[in-house]
Amino acid sequence: MSKTVLLLAPHPDDAEFYAGGTIAKEIQQGSRVVIIIATDGRCGSFEYDSQTLSSMRVGEAQRAAQVLGAERPIMLGYPDLELDTLPPGKLREQFVRLIRQHKPDMVIAEDPFARYEIHPDHRAVAWASMEAVNYASLPLWHPEHLAEGLEPHFTVEKLYYSEEPSSINHVIDITDTLDRKLQALAEHKSQISFLVEDVLRQAHIAGVDLGVIAGDAIGDPLAMVTFAIQSQAADIGQKIGVQFGEAFRYVRFHPYVENLITIQRRPNS
Repeated sequence: MSKTVLLLAPHPDDAEFYAGGTIAKEIQQGSRVVIIIATDGRCGSFEYDSQTLSSMRVGEAQRAAQVLGAERPIMLGYPDLELDTLPPGKLREQFVRLIRQHKPDMVIAEDPFARYEIHPDHRAVAWASMEAVNYASLPLWHPEHLAEGLEPHFTVEKLYYSEEPSSINHVIDITDTLDRKLQALAEHKSQISFLVEDVLRQAHIAGVDLGVIAGDAIGDPLAMVTFAIQSQAADIGQKIGVQFGEAFRYVRFHPYVENLITIQRRPNS
């Protein structure tokens, strides 16, 4: 049976930015990948109105998933920058339901313990994801799911991404799939344009001449993002002696169970 990977993302581009190489690698190895996107990304632009942007970003997410080889993404459709205003537990319940529906062998999500995460959507999805994936196996939690035929499910492998290096304990070699990651990211044209424009505006306020630093790439948002992603992946890859990597906090079982596994593997145990 093929492995199922479920990725829980706040915005239409997060799956590719943080785990695109890992997704592509899993798909190469025969895994089924389902990407859940909580918001419509309607606030991330300096040039489009929110309705136009949300429609664009749905299409970009679909094309990016297709490039990676993942299934058509499931869009929950919440407004950008409003996940923290949802009723308590609503997003978590949806994630529990999705976990029970798809029964993943692996869940990829943002690490809720990452320091200095300023985006409320990222924080909301991170906490809801971790809580859902750890307790979707309890039959008395949301028993209405069982009445609908959705059985409790325990996901063994959890990969939590973040930009906090102290939490990383697992690096995946994406040397063979970095190009696919970059191709998928290239589909997120509106987000790439927005991210680069935001950097340019802040650099201008700070008095930084990016033209001197970035050279010809200054007029090409995709080239600037590609350079940043390649540089980051190269730094991560060095940790395990490969060309390019993606970094995660990897979790399987409760620490007590992990200790029992270690004891069992000892000679003469």
